[in-house]
Amino acid sequence: MILLNDFKRQWAETGADVMQAVQAVGESGWFILGQSVKDFETDLARFWGLPHAIGVASGLDAIELSLRAMGCGPGEFVLTSPISAFATPLAILKTGATPVFADSDSYGLIDLEECREILKARPEIKYFIPVHLYGHSLDAGALASIRDEFGVQIIEDCAQSIGAKHNGVMTGATGRMVAASFYPTTNLGALGDGGAVLAKSGEDAEKIRQLRDYGQSSKYRHEVIGYNSRLDELQAAIMKTAFLPRLPKWTDARRSLAAKYLKNISSPGLKIPGIPKGSESCWHLFPVLVEKSRKAEAMAHFKAKGVQVAEHYPLALIEQPALDPCQGKLGSNCDRAKEFCHRELSLPIHPYLTDDEAAQVIAACNAWR
Repeated sequence: MILLNDFKRQWAETGADVMQAVQAVGESGWFILGQSVKDFETDLARFWGLPHAIGVASGLDAIELSLRAMGCGPGEFVLTSPISAFATPLAILKTGATPVFADSDSYGLIDLEECREILKARPEIKYFIPVHLYGHSLDAGALASIRDEFGVQIIEDCAQSIGAKHNGVMTGATGRMVAASFYPTTNLGALGDGGAVLAKSGEDAEKIRQLRDYGQSSKYRHEVIGYNSRLDELQAAIMKTAFLPRLPKWTDARRSLAAKYLKNISSPGLKIPGIPKGSESCWHLFPVLVEKSRKAEAMAHFKAKGVQVAEHYPLALIEQPALDPCQGKLGSNCDRAKEFCHRELSLPIHPYLTDDEAAQVIAACNAWR
């Protein structure tokens, strides 16, 4: 079976470096918020071209802590994407605020023009979390225009877009803060959970550092009510030593594979949304669309051909039962997002896919009618 992600192959390449990192942490005798976290934060900030990176426990926490550092809380409204992992709206709800969803565009990303209309109609919305989905980049210029026109505080959800750019501008360059996830299936994944906040200002960075560590400004001095949300020393050392240095090579491999798919998949039964104009995608996922009435049949077809596919995500967030009580969510009916989710399937796209396996995926796609 050709897998969506092949962690055994990743281990074959990186295992020796991982064990070296584990050995170094063990020998250091320091396991929480030590030198490994500091070093990884320095390297991550340098990679992203931003001044501050703060390691936290998960991508969910990265969003929540960013919102709290900005002052978001009960009674506030946060505009966000209708297609994303549930962590995005969950972080909003955990602050006591309410998510408001704009519809998606033809690529599955948030429709920035509809965002403008919602913000014009609802001036009480002070916060905006756009999601750079599937590894694509939203239009950086359009995001900056929305930020400047409406004065909203932007947290860019870059869980799926590390290394992606829009016309040369890295995702995360426009917002006040960036939320990153190191969930194992992300392009820079840990061997477990992890996340980071990237910030432009030292003041914001210090707020996040306090919030992640029980609200401490120094040992046993608690300035605010905080959390236990610290990136683990082991995960930081592993990513710094074994994974982050390989990320550019892995991203190139994903882009090469995506180019093959875009060029060679020709089945009339599959629609490929493609790449938004100006986006230099890092291809976290490669979505294709099938008729929603035949989705189960399509999944069975790929399984029979030895190709693992998955749904990301089968329901738009506005359809999730847990969000039914959120009366403020109806910024849009999100009909395009619902249609996209009901039709979407993800093909295997990871750095360890061989040329022969890519050809097998393409053949399975073209055999679908």
